Amino acid sequence: MKFECMQCGGNMLYSLEARKMVCPNCGGEDCYEINKSESTTMLCPSCGTPIETGEFTSATKCKSCGNYLILDERVEGDKKPNMIIPFRIWKRSAGKILEQAFKKNIFTPMSFLSTKTLEKIEGYYVPFFLYDYDVKSTFVADATKVRTWRTGDYRYTETSYYEVVRKMSASYDNVPADASKGMPDDVMDLIEPYSYSGLMDFDPKYLSGFLGEVYNKPAEAYEYRANDKVKESSYSLIQESIQGFSTVRKKEYTNDIKNKNTDFALLPVWIYDYSWGGKVYRFYVNGQSGKVVGTAPVSKLKVLLYTLVSGGFVYLGVKLLCAILEVGL
Repeated sequence: MKFECMQCGGNMLYSLEARKMVCPNCGGEDCYEINKSESTTMLCPSCGTPIETGEFTSATKCKSCGNYLILDERVEGDKKPNMIIPFRIWKRSAGKILEQAFKKNIFTPMSFLSTKTLEKIEGYYVPFFLYDYDVKSTFVADATKVRTWRTGDYRYTETSYYEVVRKMSASYDNVPADASKGMPDDVMDLIEPYSYSGLMDFDPKYLSGFLGEVYNKPAEAYEYRANDKVKESSYSLIQESIQGFSTVRKKEYTNDIKNKNTDFALLPVWIYDYSWGGKVYRFYVNGQSGKVVGTAPVSKLKVLLYTLVSGGFVYLGVKLLCAILEVGL
């Protein structure tokens, strides 16, 4: 699928600033869809270049002319997302956020956040399943309270023993688990949270100008991750209710987790790949909140120069001090 401008035939893109489709060529706002049949290889409708599409690709980009394309057959039927959080941070702002996050890293390579390399940032709609649960948790523990006091020459210790029981019922909405094998689960966990008040009904127009995927496996394959998050959250809530004991030893902790609903959603992430020293460093920016995840590369040359310069100044300082002492003597 491709959205073409009705005025000039250009590739329409979704404008984050205007919150609507806009033609970058003429500024037009009216467009129509051009659909392509399902295939692992397609021809760019603008320049005719063959484009290889991955198994789960739903939105891609022609490397020759830079036009963005949407595979309509992968955003329809059971592959159609229920909801989407549109990008709220555009490309230039994502670059500024990265610069701010790593500005104190003095040993990064000179080209790390240059204007030219930052052009490589791509907006990516990552597939997520959002699970809704009703949860009943039971926690049982042995606990003690220890009291000490002194009377005269004697010190007394009193230990009281308790059985602590907590039963909790809770509802969880939109517990996320990413559904892309190409996205590291730990990174996707770190880039949360998203504000789900920003969820909107899916419209393929939001994909124009970005890359995207459909879910790689059914929702059941990822639900264990959502369950683990619910268990961890429930345990933390119960622990917060247990106060005033000297020791607490857990005996039992159970959860009855019932799935109320599951939605397939697309969540926005800016991705920046930087190659250095034969390694690709990948950085992620939450496309809604601006949260950054990634580790900056280190330039060995910068470290060496810094060491030499610092050592040189120390050496010169010592020589100067010796000269002053000699004059004083």
